Amino acid sequence: MVKIFVCVSCRQPGAEEGQEPVRPGESLASALESRVAAQSVGDKVAVCRVECLAVCDQPCTIALSGEDKWGYVIGNIDADAHVDETLDAALKLVTAPNGIVPLRDRPPSFRKGVVARIPPTNFEGKRP
Repeated sequence: MVKIFVCVSCRQPGAEEGQEPVRPGESLASALESRVAAQSVGDKVAVCRVECLAVCDQPCTIALSGEDKWGYVIGNIDADAHVDETLDAALKLVTAPNGIVPLRDRPPSFRKGVVARIPPTNFEGKRP
């Protein structure tokens, strides 16, 4: 199981004074939940909303994480255009034995937006 953690607190830049801010992460999380259900991959991928991933300068941000796998933080996700790419990235992480998805196999938003790669908790200092 891979979890897609979606930051739902970042605001879309350009909100006017007194206007409710647009939070693209909320839209992304809802769209991802719909895609996961439509593709019947809920046994492989879960969507989790989180309040902050501390990458506020790159809204919308997600983190991909799976047990015994390297994880990723990815910024500048377009909540409308990158829904399928985000789910595709999560499914590729599911099938990658150690969580390392080769660069050539990553969707474009995943290739360009990686903020960090995070070792699994069982990592003992070996190269991936």
